Amino acid sequence: MAVKKTSNRSLNKTDKVSPKVSSEAKDHEKVSNLEADPFYVVGIGASAGGLKAFQDFFSGIPDTSNLNMAFVLVQHLAPDHKSILSDLIRRYTSMQVFEVEDCMEVHSKCIYIIPPKYDMAFINGKLQLLTPVAPHGQRLAIDFFFRSLAHDQRERAIGLVLSGTGSDGTLGVRAIKGEGGMVMVQTPSTAEFDGMPLSAIATGMVDYELSPAKMGNRLIAYTSHFNKTSDVSFLSHQMQTDSSLNQIFILIRDQTGHDFSQYKPSTINRRIERRLAVHQISDIKNYVQFLQHTPLEIQALFYDLLIGVTHFFRDPETFKSLERDIIPGLLKERDTDKVIRIWSVGCSTGEEAYSIAILLRERMEKIKQEYKVQLFATDIDGRAIITARSGLYPASIVNDISSERLGRFFTSEPDGSAYRINKVVRDMLIFSEQDVIKDPPFSRLDLLICRNLLIYLNTTLQEKLINLFHYALNPLGVLMLGTSEGIGKGEMLFELLNRNSKLFRRKVDFPGMTIMSFSGFRSKNMGSLSHGTASSIKSGLSCPLSFRELTEMTLINKLSPAGVLIRANGDILYLHGQSGMFLSLNPGNVIINNVLKMARPGLKNELKSVLYNAIKSKNIERHSNVKIKSNKHFEYFNLIICPIKVDSELSNDKYLYLMVMENRLLEQKPEDVAKIETNVTDSKLKRLVLDLQEELKKKDEYLQNTQEQLDASNEELKSSNEEMQSINEELQSTNEELETSKEELQSINEELSTVNSELQTKVRDLSISNNDMNNLLAGTNIATVFVDHKLRIMRFTPTAHTILNLITGDVGRPVGHIVSNLVDYSSLVTDIQQVLNTLQPKETEVQTPNGKRFNMSIQPYRTLDNVIEGAVISFIDITEVKQIKGKLQESESRFHTIFDNVPFGVAYHEMIYDSSGKAVDYRFLGSNESYRVLIGIDPLGKTMRELDLGTEKDNFDWIGTFEHVVKTGEKVQFETLIQPSNCWCECMAFRDAPQHFVAVFNNVTDRKQAEDALCEKKRELQQLKLASPSIKN
Repeated sequence: MAVKKTSNRSLNKTDKVSPKVSSEAKDHEKVSNLEADPFYVVGIGASAGGLKAFQDFFSGIPDTSNLNMAFVLVQHLAPDHKSILSDLIRRYTSMQVFEVEDCMEVHSKCIYIIPPKYDMAFINGKLQLLTPVAPHGQRLAIDFFFRSLAHDQRERAIGLVLSGTGSDGTLGVRAIKGEGGMVMVQTPSTAEFDGMPLSAIATGMVDYELSPAKMGNRLIAYTSHFNKTSDVSFLSHQMQTDSSLNQIFILIRDQTGHDFSQYKPSTINRRIERRLAVHQISDIKNYVQFLQHTPLEIQALFYDLLIGVTHFFRDPETFKSLERDIIPGLLKERDTDKVIRIWSVGCSTGEEAYSIAILLRERMEKIKQEYKVQLFATDIDGRAIITARSGLYPASIVNDISSERLGRFFTSEPDGSAYRINKVVRDMLIFSEQDVIKDPPFSRLDLLICRNLLIYLNTTLQEKLINLFHYALNPLGVLMLGTSEGIGKGEMLFELLNRNSKLFRRKVDFPGMTIMSFSGFRSKNMGSLSHGTASSIKSGLSCPLSFRELTEMTLINKLSPAGVLIRANGDILYLHGQSGMFLSLNPGNVIINNVLKMARPGLKNELKSVLYNAIKSKNIERHSNVKIKSNKHFEYFNLIICPIKVDSELSNDKYLYLMVMENRLLEQKPEDVAKIETNVTDSKLKRLVLDLQEELKKKDEYLQNTQEQLDASNEELKSSNEEMQSINEELQSTNEELETSKEELQSINEELSTVNSELQTKVRDLSISNNDMNNLLAGTNIATVFVDHKLRIMRFTPTAHTILNLITGDVGRPVGHIVSNLVDYSSLVTDIQQVLNTLQPKETEVQTPNGKRFNMSIQPYRTLDNVIEGAVISFIDITEVKQIKGKLQESESRFHTIFDNVPFGVAYHEMIYDSSGKAVDYRFLGSNESYRVLIGIDPLGKTMRELDLGTEKDNFDWIGTFEHVVKTGEKVQFETLIQPSNCWCECMAFRDAPQHFVAVFNNVTDRKQAEDALCEKKRELQQLKLASPSIKN
């Protein structure tokens, strides 16, 4: 078979179906298995409203003779409902349609339909049926099949999502696109239910949005074009020798900010070829022009270039090595307050990162020790990060995770269609969208995982990332790469721990080690403090050079001013330097961690004002000459507050604020400033100062009171807010329960909708059949009565009322209550009951008063399930037949009278042939009395040779003569002597029917004897003439 085959994935979590041989399977064996070229496998998923979409799709395929595709239909079917989808599809296509049986091989130009009660996977070119984990509920049967199809067929997998509610098929769309396949979705406006199409479109991975009737032509065009571009190397040659490829990179970088110029050409070429096939473009230069005029295509190409294939515990032996050799070392002799930092680079949809977290959680539970873990998981694909953050995965993950881990770390959704990662594991991870090539890395890491990313990059970029990983890891930190990857020229930076699992340990820095520069890394949101704009924080970065660390630590700890990192409400997050000069603890045992409450006298009001301005403007705010009393004397400070924009991975706050207290030099104090000349006298100046001081004191008191009232109000608001949060959590929990119930009802509704569509079609078919049957019964004038198993009349034809005196109101009455018009027949009820008991039909001849005679037939009424539900009584008018039969019998009687009394013998024969076709005998089928007297025996049923009539003694060829009559149809006539009676007969033979002939024997013995006597007289007379001359004269 020409279908591309890959390795089989484990399916041990579901029960395999025992193969059965049916008539369809036997028919399928007759399908040609000699496809000359590889063909595509088109998976079609639908739910509610899918029947109409299927009909439009297959009706819209113009010509199936040259298709290089097989079609597999997956629909949500009620497990206890017999599907008639196969019969319905056959009406709209000339292709062969099969309901799938276990391990059925797929051929092009064929349609395969999933049976009820099963999930289905595509493995090694065959369709595998599996018993689902949950027969009811939201079974993601389409996702399950699409994922297996993508894994098996890769770029030759095509997914179609048609009408339906919910989101089944969405994860399958991601899988097909991840393997380089193509995806079509029904235009939502043409779908009876647009839930599934809209969900698939929301992934941004859909190639075409079309009505089902237009999909067939587009499929043919796509597969034909893709075959050309993939079979011929001209396109790859164009992209290698032409500047067009660089132009594509520039367009992608300008729109998305990501540079693919250092990716390996083979990966880039295949994905661009696929986009050319989607848009039916054969020239790379034309595609560049198309990109320039179509920004959405640039985004589509960007997502096509991303490789997002992953699953839980991928490469199990590698994870066993990690679990056995690395994880214990991360926790050994580590303080519980020291954070374990891990970075999963290119995490895709998060399965790999969660696998690492599960290993850590298992180890901590084993040693009964809790550690704080920060597991950063990043990827360039924002859509994949959204999936990872949700922690929701389809039920097919049972193939990748042991049942023990599944029970401990996952929660099954109520409908059994998916599993959600538990909160204890989810809280260990921080997901973020990041481009490892250009964004700043995380630092101070104990473990860094980057699997199956380097294989898509060229050597230069691989070396850059290896150096970056060295920079990000702590000394003796561990690097984990993919099974096909290595560190290249990084032997000076890493030592090999496990060759098969590709585990490496970071070497300790030494003087003279060459470290790459990371000055090129800059956050997209990074600002400059000196320009008064908000700064952006990624994770804390630390330089691995010991001299640099020493310099920075000295500058920060010895020479920099004191600072406090706070939230907008004043809560302290971090203290730096000597903060005791401007912050103080309140008396009492209650620990206060708010800078507004801890500020010393003279600072509090200025701090509130400056912080308020900084929050409002998002710019750096300053306040000079803040006078603070400390140790019975005053100190002067400059207060600076700097807003800092932070990422969600570090804090839930969008902005944090760095409060800096800059100590002023003595010569900068106000009393040291030169005195200002004035015409005001000393007494007036003193009086003015006193007045101002008094006014200032009153304002301070007023502000203090106002502040206390504001603080009290804030406390009340905070308390109310906490209550509201609690209520909101309860409402959220209730909403989640309602959402779960909604999904279950939605799934059941999908199944009912599918059943309803099939039932509507069946009702239409039954209505047509019922009309045909009624017209047939009325046209034949056959009186028919239907009764149930309780002998109650269910229905009857119009002609039945003249026989049994039936009217419309008799429907539902027992047939025994009806007075019939039948003469001398009163056992109708008994006969019907006998038929129901014995299940044997019964026929009786009955007569009505007007002299008409009927053949009454009583037969069991069988349903399609072979259940007896009553009886059918039919009356066939045989009056005319009886009359004809009587005349025929009378005619036959006259014929036999004449036949038996004619004076000549008549016999009816059948020729007998041997295996070569030669006549060897003939059998007597009948004769009259004259013939029987002639031969002296009744020859009925016997052959000529068995009768021994003496024919062997004469020289006449009886068999040959009669064979000539039968073969040619010519009549023959001859005379012969019949031995038994010694009579001469004149025989005439003629053909009556194929292989049959009639022989008529007329006794001519008397004539023969007279002729013989006459001849004898003539002879004697002649002799007398010769003997007597006188007589002669």
